[in-house]
Amino acid sequence: MNLAIRGIDAQIAHGDTFHTDRHPDLKADYVLANPPFNDSDWRGELLKDDKRWVYGVPPAGNANFAWVQHFIHHLAPTGLAGFVLANGSMSSNQSGEGEIRKNIVEADLVDCMVALPGQLFYSTQIPVCLWFLARNKRNGRFRDRRGETLFIDARKMGSMLDRVHRELTDEDIAKIAGTYHAWRGTAEALAKAGAAPYADVPGFCRAAKLDDIRKHGHVLTPGRYVGAEAVEEDAEPFEEKMKRLTVTLRRQVDEAGRLDAAIAANLKALGYDE
Repeated sequence: MNLAIRGIDAQIAHGDTFHTDRHPDLKADYVLANPPFNDSDWRGELLKDDKRWVYGVPPAGNANFAWVQHFIHHLAPTGLAGFVLANGSMSSNQSGEGEIRKNIVEADLVDCMVALPGQLFYSTQIPVCLWFLARNKRNGRFRDRRGETLFIDARKMGSMLDRVHRELTDEDIAKIAGTYHAWRGTAEALAKAGAAPYADVPGFCRAAKLDDIRKHGHVLTPGRYVGAEAVEEDAEPFEEKMKRLTVTLRRQVDEAGRLDAAIAANLKALGYDE
């Protein structure tokens, strides 16, 4: 339905992605997916020798890294994949998942990781992340990204539509996408008038080398790499600030005393004076 609405021609087949792959020979230039998070009912124990598990056999109790390797398997030599996964996929070491992630990182397939805020979905309030994988980071005339991964921490972005649902604004999406395109050096970014070249932004984005990721045990959580947001330096001299704060504190103490007296008087008028 999604493809039909957007006028995209596609071969759609009903089946079980893992056990009855209807596109076994497909090699895609682009993969875009939102697979089920932490699926424990995917009958993984029946697929231990599957040819797709190049980077390690995914645990039978969680399909996250089965999805990741399924996407990699179907990527063309210059293919690019973007998909949503639960945050645990960035750091989990349970049941061999850490080793699979390590092997994927060491194969230099991880192009970009984006940490998103929680409450973006109606079906779950847990925060999620975006994975972008690239078969070829050199990518022709664009920037050579081999041995490097871009990390974007977007957890503070978006605005609340109501008490339980957050939405990324058009400006938020443009900032995230623009950062990724600028880092890749793609034609889309370079063609934009006045588009600034990529630069690390403390607290938001950082291009990390493979050695940096190794030092973090192949954990891909952006918060570990982007650092803290830069704080604007306070130009007010210390002595002047202390005098100003002391005056403010005395004023607030006096006001608190006045309010205490007013409350006591009101209680007395109501007959609660002890």
